[in-house]
Amino acid sequence: MEMLHYDFMQRAFCAGGVIALLASVLGVYLMLRRQALMADMLSHVSLAGVAAGAYLGMNPTITGFIVAVIGAIIVEYVRRSYKTYSEISVAIIMVGGLSTAVILMNLNQSINKGFSAYLFGSVVAVNQTELMLMIVVAVIGGIFFFVFRRPLYQITFDEETAKTNGLPVKSISFAFSILTGMIVAAAMPIVGVLLVSSLIVLPAALAIRIAPSFAAAIWISMVTALIGVFMGLTASYELSTPPGGTIAMVLLLFLILGVGIHKLVRKLSKQQASGRKNTARSESN
Repeated sequence: MEMLHYDFMQRAFCAGGVIALLASVLGVYLMLRRQALMADMLSHVSLAGVAAGAYLGMNPTITGFIVAVIGAIIVEYVRRSYKTYSEISVAIIMVGGLSTAVILMNLNQSINKGFSAYLFGSVVAVNQTELMLMIVVAVIGGIFFFVFRRPLYQITFDEETAKTNGLPVKSISFAFSILTGMIVAAAMPIVGVLLVSSLIVLPAALAIRIAPSFAAAIWISMVTALIGVFMGLTASYELSTPPGGTIAMVLLLFLILGVGIHKLVRKLSKQQASGRKNTARSESN
């Protein structure tokens, strides 16, 4: 394919594939833990880090990464302070991140000029340093999900029972929150701050809806995200559309079609089962 002759497209496909696999697994855990908005919140927090980096003359990607990780740690502390109303932590941190970003952008108007790549994603924005950062995050995330797959499974479905079984729930939850911040920040160059949650939530939403088991949900989410990212990047190149928005739209279409087909199949299965029962009854009579 012609587009793969360009170095920036090769980096985009590599980075997109890496982040798609990692973010989709993370999304399943976040959905089941009822923390789907956490990815959106951290993406807004990372925006403050990007603005701070641009304002201070530092690498915006690195500062956005650091601030996202710090935000993940803070939200875990706040979440435990408001156990009954845990969603308050998301609102508090999101407001802090957005307000900081707006203030920094207003202090230096020149920041706005280069912000579209971070807001909506850009294949050109993925340089060698960012690609290496994504690969490092993917390796860390892969090791984390493999080593803690069983404890995470228990904590996800029943945190109290996990505590009773002697699992270090607080430590694992903190590590999970930090990893979430790292993945959100690493995904920023490919889909942008404002659409990063789509890469985490949409494949997982489809997988959880149609998968017969937890393991199947993980695999379906990964495959959906990978195909969605590759199709989105291809369409973005051919149509000259923003990659972040194009990827999000493709994943949204996958979700709508997948859920619709799943409902149709279930309806047909019920009709066939009902028909067989009626046939059996008539034969017995």
